Amino acid sequence: MSAKTSVEVDGTRLTLSNLDKVLYPAHGFTKGEVIDYYARVAPVLLPHLKGRPATRLRYPDGVDGQSFFEKNAPSHTPDWVRTVELPTPGGSRTSLDFVIVDDLPTLVWTANLASLELHVPQWRTGPRGGARDPDLMVFDLDPGAPAAMDDVRRVAVLLHELLDDDGLEAFPKTSGRKGVHLYVPIEETSDERTSAYAKEAARRLEKDHKDLVVSRMDKKLRHGKVFVDWSQNNRHKTTVAPYSLRAAPEPYVSTPVTWDEIENNADLEFGPDDVLERVERDGDLLAPMLELHPGLP
Repeated sequence: MSAKTSVEVDGTRLTLSNLDKVLYPAHGFTKGEVIDYYARVAPVLLPHLKGRPATRLRYPDGVDGQSFFEKNAPSHTPDWVRTVELPTPGGSRTSLDFVIVDDLPTLVWTANLASLELHVPQWRTGPRGGARDPDLMVFDLDPGAPAAMDDVRRVAVLLHELLDDDGLEAFPKTSGRKGVHLYVPIEETSDERTSAYAKEAARRLEKDHKDLVVSRMDKKLRHGKVFVDWSQNNRHKTTVAPYSLRAAPEPYVSTPVTWDEIENNADLEFGPDDVLERVERDGDLLAPMLELHPGLP
């Protein structure tokens, strides 16, 4: 039988299970530690999840076991978990009930389901449901071997300069794996326009730095270059959320960083303890992003 523990989180009673189960075998990181990390990082994580339908990457048997992306709220979802029905074109069902991780009890509940990764789109739902226009753009900088993190840093700085010239501010975070994500807050704008701008920006960068940058999807073109993936601005795509754990041998975190860290070759691998220390020292490096809403040029 699985060991169960009843806890109260912000006035909501939850039942947690298998807290001693190791989800990261190479590190010994347990499910209880996953839940503890998410509970402690919640003050800076929740603002970036608020109103955004969450796709959860679940690993019930740990990172060495089977996994699955879960979009629909499971049948045992508690009544107090907020869900929003949204269309899913091209799927086996025309719509799904997405979980909105708006509060600490819901975050702890998802962590208890071994939802190691939380992925969200660049748009929020409206107060009565439905999808609003995107208020973010994102660029995923992904190196193709033998390109490495030093190359990603160079491309991040070049893209930062390009966006700055267009009157846009970019905020970097690690992917939690081998790349970097650049977030660009914008006023709510159609996904067709944000995708078109992001694609054109990536192409401009490729044109000026052909030896280093590729903007096209063909994997054969990525050898030794950094792929500037603009496609996650599609309405139906998601990006791993800031402060989310990643499913890897080590429990790395997708971590907001400063431009000084990008430019000065600082270590860009962070575990849960590192992130919590950074948050205690610096707060949320992405907090200004929540208040900026410039228009696209």
